[in-house]
Amino acid sequence: MSWLEEGWRHVWLPYAQMRTAPLPMAVARTEGARIILEDGRELIDGIASWWTACHGYNHPHIRRAVATQLEAMPHVMFGGLAHEPAYRLSTRLAALMPGDLNRVFFTDSGSVAVEVAIKIAVQSRLNQGVRGRTKILAFSGGYHGDTIGTMAICDPEEGMHSLFTGLLPDNPVVPLPKDAASIAAFEAFLERHHKTLAAIIVEPLVQGAGGMVFHGPEVLQRLRVAADHYGLTLIFDEIFTGFGRTGAMFAFEQAGVMPDIVTLSKALTGGTSPLAATIATDRLFETFLSDSPMTALMHGPTYMAHALGCAAANASLDLFESEPRLVQVAAISTQLARELEPCRNLPGVKDVRVMGAIGVVQMHGIKDPPALRQTLLKEGVWIRPFRDIVYLTPSFTISPEDLSRLTGAIHKVLSEAA
Repeated sequence: MSWLEEGWRHVWLPYAQMRTAPLPMAVARTEGARIILEDGRELIDGIASWWTACHGYNHPHIRRAVATQLEAMPHVMFGGLAHEPAYRLSTRLAALMPGDLNRVFFTDSGSVAVEVAIKIAVQSRLNQGVRGRTKILAFSGGYHGDTIGTMAICDPEEGMHSLFTGLLPDNPVVPLPKDAASIAAFEAFLERHHKTLAAIIVEPLVQGAGGMVFHGPEVLQRLRVAADHYGLTLIFDEIFTGFGRTGAMFAFEQAGVMPDIVTLSKALTGGTSPLAATIATDRLFETFLSDSPMTALMHGPTYMAHALGCAAANASLDLFESEPRLVQVAAISTQLARELEPCRNLPGVKDVRVMGAIGVVQMHGIKDPPALRQTLLKEGVWIRPFRDIVYLTPSFTISPEDLSRLTGAIHKVLSEAA
């Protein structure tokens, strides 16, 4: 019995009904934009391992940085001890942020980064003697993670989390203020309920797991005005959109507004190691300072500021500085727009949209996304349709030829399905 068949009796897969899930494909190695399977087949990865491998797989600069760090110190607890990779990374991340977004709290996953953002927003008010402002305002179609706190600020109609309604904290979810009706509803809600709210959270420009739904920068500007007017903390969840995915280093830059907290993960380490960061303003940080330990932020993951992850993240930032990543994203955006546009004329297609290195073909419905995935596999591509979309979020270093194979596979498979 192979390791795959033996392990299959024990492993529990993500987002999968284990009774009907097929045996997954065994991967031998990865390189660039390619996934090489144990049977020798090569797949062009169209989603960069859930949006993480922005520089492609096995970039030599990141690999060398991690190997060097591994020889010196793979990990040491962050409570009471310090190491250079984390302190240097926090300095570099703060330098990338506008204004006084200067305080970096490291965690090990995007969900936990958002949990920390929620705790900061609520506790900062408690530390100042403000009671009753404990709710987080979120938006329809939003997704912020699978932990208890983050499920409570995802779209309640979203299938993954609806089972836990009785368990989750009750947070309000309203439509994004994008048009006259939703703007009016948003403003009316705030006027009635702002005294119960601590924060507003949003995925800037793109709601990723909610269906790759785009919105304009004016939405973020509107949220900033509202947060300032009602004294709310504005949280931008850049876990998907951060590090170049939308065409700017961070999506909120395209709106010309600054959040009070930003959360980062996924591409932070170039897809090499788990790591996340919650970055808060000096103003919020200072509300936790006092002579009492009760006002401190009592949170500390065991692998907080993991040294290997921080080394990978520093190397990833090196690449953004030394290689033309945003220029590559612009070229990918142009190619995606040109090569996916013919899909718009296919039966069953509702919309085609592109932003940065994100390309989306939205269908009127996909009856069986796993079956569609298997059909795409026959074209030598790794693409995971979900909900009603077939989408691409490739690595920024993908070649034009490989990107054309991805877009061509989508057009061919959807044409044949029609």
